[in-house]
Amino acid sequence: MPNRLAGEASPYLLQHADNPVDWYPWGPEALERARSEDRPILLSIGYSACHWCHVMERESFENASIAALMNEHFVNVKVDREERPDLDQVYQLVVQLMGRGGGWPLTVFLTPDERPFFAGTYFPPVERHGMPGFPKVLQAVSEAYRDQRSQIDARATEMTEAITRVAVGEPEGDAAVSAALVERATTQLVARFDDIHGGFGHRPKFPCTAALDVLLRAGDSPRIRKTLGAMRAGGIWDHLGGGFHRYSTDERWLVPHFEKMLYDNAQLLRLYVDGWRALREPLYERTVREVAAYAAREMTSPEGAFYATQDADSEGHEGKFFVWTTEQVDAACGDDVQAARVAKLAFDVREAGNFEDSAASVLSTPIPLDQVAHALCVSLASIEEAFERARAKMFAARERRPKPFRDEKILASWNGLMTGALAQAGAALDDEPMLHAAVRALEFVERSLVVAETPTRARVLRHVKDGRVRGPGFLDDHAFVGDAALDVYEATGDPRWVRLARGLAESILARFQDPAGDGFFFSPDDGPATLVRAKDVYDHAVPSGASVSCRLLLRLGALVDPQYNEPAERAVARLAQAAAHNPLAMGVTASLIDRLVRGSVDVVVVGPRSHAATRALARAAQRPYVRNLVLAWADPTDPATLEACAVLWEGKRAGDEPMAYVCRGRTCSRPITNADELEKELIAER
Repeated sequence: MPNRLAGEASPYLLQHADNPVDWYPWGPEALERARSEDRPILLSIGYSACHWCHVMERESFENASIAALMNEHFVNVKVDREERPDLDQVYQLVVQLMGRGGGWPLTVFLTPDERPFFAGTYFPPVERHGMPGFPKVLQAVSEAYRDQRSQIDARATEMTEAITRVAVGEPEGDAAVSAALVERATTQLVARFDDIHGGFGHRPKFPCTAALDVLLRAGDSPRIRKTLGAMRAGGIWDHLGGGFHRYSTDERWLVPHFEKMLYDNAQLLRLYVDGWRALREPLYERTVREVAAYAAREMTSPEGAFYATQDADSEGHEGKFFVWTTEQVDAACGDDVQAARVAKLAFDVREAGNFEDSAASVLSTPIPLDQVAHALCVSLASIEEAFERARAKMFAARERRPKPFRDEKILASWNGLMTGALAQAGAALDDEPMLHAAVRALEFVERSLVVAETPTRARVLRHVKDGRVRGPGFLDDHAFVGDAALDVYEATGDPRWVRLARGLAESILARFQDPAGDGFFFSPDDGPATLVRAKDVYDHAVPSGASVSCRLLLRLGALVDPQYNEPAERAVARLAQAAAHNPLAMGVTASLIDRLVRGSVDVVVVGPRSHAATRALARAAQRPYVRNLVLAWADPTDPATLEACAVLWEGKRAGDEPMAYVCRGRTCSRPITNADELEKELIAER
């Protein structure tokens, strides 16, 4: 019989609707029952693509005897962390304060007034690898709550006070932003860099796109090449279908955690297009196009918005959809023996396999095709043709396999990340389908999830699925959508997107800014009550909402009103010392320090938006890698376009033909009418 999750919209909660556990969604009913019966709350947080969430469900939540223990002693609450990142943000701190790594599934035990006293992540059904069995944990927690109540209350109070200090406090030390802080951040990242395999640290290895952006800004081409090339060659990249998996379980980028997240692919798409802008490496352009094609094929709703995730598991096994045996390669290629030989060598598919204890292999490309040609004593052209035939045949065969589950929530924040990345990529590569996809997605978000609060202020709701909208939106929703709106404006010149960005920025200042002026809270001042109203200064799987808010404000300050600069500059100064010391956790803030030190490079394109020469100048401005570019489109015959870039339009004039000005600080170039000349001017900016 379905439990109380059966009426929820979240695919993750619906996955648990038939568990024998008496699950509640987070809300008044569960909290009231805990208070009235004086029961502890068992809070379980996860998401639909989480492999270990599925494992714990199969092992424990579908187990009748374990479910009976849970139902007897606890009020059991299930939360989708993508719906309620505010709850996840607070209660992840419990595990971290206990000296353990956070992650999902997150398992937290709370008093009826929501104070945590014990937590962990995945618990096995029996004691295993030094981890206690979940039934033993349940029994011990229940007995402690019943027999040692004063100690539990003291522990809950201590934990809540610690969470408050961490979640509300910000890193110490206002600092004048300086080139020395940027240099310190770069030095810290270089010290953590893996010079053998690329990326940072050892296993597991995450892309850390914000930190790589700091190195790209510093001009560290060798480390950027090492990492972008290694990720593309490794199993973290889907060599048949495009797109990146979540992270690598090893230091070589070989064996991934197989779920695919919209936010990872959005951030990596942007990183690869910036890598292409800076280095003109054809592989990076190909990667950008293939990520965009993956998003269009697998992650786009009929209305044009982007779905949230694809699962790691299929047919009950992690990675089964993606891995290959030698026999499967042969079967897919059929009588094309050369294609099969090339695929097995190029993708490193061996009899022994490389995935867990099976004969299956994660596809990777550890050697280039010219070496494959040398090994097989065949021309490179022949090898390339055979390789492409094999890829097409293997992809077609894979499409016939049962596909991993797709979570079709449309999250405002993650759509903002992908929309902005596609707009940047489409502009840089002059790719109209990418631009169209970006515009279409943002139009859906604006239509479905943005609501006007006042004539000058707009709010974003959290997500929509099957026509059911959930809110409120959090800081990242407002910041990411606002930042994406400016990306789409720069790519299209349509002033409506500046109005949207400005309306969201006004809501950030009105609803999320700390009244003391010290940064931004993650939840709005009128949002649902949580144990602690936390701030959001660290980059995690997605960038910090606070740092992207500052970027949005600084971009608007350059375009339309300098008053937006002050709260952003103050917030960055507050975090500058911490970002310089810990750029892996605060990469976006470190990049903002660089932005404040260097200043922006402002390009004003003057002319009718529909004119081919105007568009050519705008594309020329967006092809090269320019740190902190601000692009304004000004059509003297269209007042709305001038209002959208009021700061940059001031003092400019129109000519007989479209022209562009390049401005640094208060100094602008002479008018430039030739697109190639404009691009050369901006390349010289490096």
